[in-house]
Amino acid sequence: MLTDTALKNLKPKGKDYKVSDRDGMYALVKRTGTIVFRLDYRLHGRRETLTIGQYGKDGVSLAEARERCVAARKA
Repeated sequence: MLTDTALKNLKPKGKDYKVSDRDGMYALVKRTGTIVFRLDYRLHGRRETLTIGQYGKDGVSLAEARERCVAARKA
Protein backbone atom coordinates (compact mmCIF):
# COMPACT_ATOMS: atom_id res chain seq x y z
CA MET A 1 0.00 0.00 0.00
CA LEU A 2 1.29 3.45 -0.92
CA THR A 3 2.18 6.22 1.51
CA ASP A 4 2.97 9.90 0.90
CA THR A 5 6.62 9.23 1.77
CA ALA A 6 6.80 6.35 -0.70
CA LEU A 7 5.26 8.53 -3.43
CA LYS A 8 7.76 11.33 -2.80
CA ASN A 9 10.63 8.84 -3.08
CA LEU A 10 9.52 7.41 -6.45
CA LYS A 11 12.02 8.24 -9.19
CA PRO A 12 11.49 8.20 -12.96
CA LYS A 13 13.06 5.36 -14.95
CA GLY A 14 13.68 4.80 -18.64
CA LYS A 15 10.00 4.06 -19.20
CA ASP A 16 6.66 4.53 -17.42
CA TYR A 17 5.95 2.09 -14.58
CA LYS A 18 3.15 1.31 -12.12
CA VAL A 19 3.20 1.08 -8.33
CA SER A 20 0.05 -0.57 -7.00
CA ASP A 21 -1.94 0.68 -4.03
CA ARG A 22 -5.21 -1.20 -3.41
CA ASP A 23 -8.59 -2.00 -4.93
CA GLY A 24 -7.30 -1.57 -8.49
CA MET A 25 -5.77 1.85 -7.85
CA TYR A 26 -2.14 2.50 -8.71
CA ALA A 27 0.33 5.31 -9.26
CA LEU A 28 1.75 5.60 -12.76
CA VAL A 29 5.25 7.11 -12.67
CA LYS A 30 6.02 8.67 -16.03
CA ARG A 31 9.49 9.12 -17.56
CA THR A 32 9.18 12.84 -16.87
CA GLY A 33 8.74 12.20 -13.12
CA THR A 34 5.02 13.02 -13.11
CA ILE A 35 2.95 10.72 -10.90
CA VAL A 36 -0.66 10.05 -11.94
CA PHE A 37 -3.25 8.06 -9.99
CA ARG A 38 -5.29 5.59 -12.04
CA LEU A 39 -7.94 2.97 -11.40
CA ASP A 40 -8.28 -0.23 -13.41
CA TYR A 41 -11.70 -1.90 -13.43
CA ARG A 42 -13.78 -4.25 -15.56
CA LEU A 43 -16.92 -3.22 -17.44
CA HIS A 44 -18.77 -5.78 -19.56
CA GLY A 45 -15.71 -8.04 -19.48
CA ARG A 46 -13.33 -5.37 -20.76
CA ARG A 47 -10.59 -3.73 -18.76
CA GLU A 48 -11.07 0.01 -18.46
CA THR A 49 -8.84 2.66 -16.90
CA LEU A 50 -9.96 5.80 -15.10
CA THR A 51 -7.39 8.55 -14.55
CA ILE A 52 -8.04 10.01 -11.11
CA GLY A 53 -5.56 12.87 -11.17
CA GLN A 54 -1.97 14.01 -10.91
CA TYR A 55 -0.15 13.79 -7.57
CA GLY A 56 1.46 16.89 -6.13
CA LYS A 57 0.92 20.33 -4.64
CA ASP A 58 -1.40 21.49 -7.42
CA GLY A 59 -2.96 18.07 -7.93
CA VAL A 60 -4.59 15.28 -5.95
CA SER A 61 -3.41 13.97 -2.58
CA LEU A 62 -3.18 10.25 -1.89
CA ALA A 63 -6.16 10.42 0.50
CA GLU A 64 -8.26 12.30 -2.06
CA ALA A 65 -7.31 9.82 -4.78
CA ARG A 66 -8.48 6.95 -2.58
CA GLU A 67 -11.77 8.76 -1.89
CA ARG A 68 -12.31 9.29 -5.62
CA CYS A 69 -11.52 5.62 -6.21
CA VAL A 70 -14.21 4.55 -3.73
CA ALA A 71 -16.71 7.00 -5.25
CA ALA A 72 -15.97 5.74 -8.78
CA ARG A 73 -16.52 2.13 -7.72
CA LYS A 74 -19.93 3.03 -6.25
CA ALA A 75 -21.03 4.83 -9.43
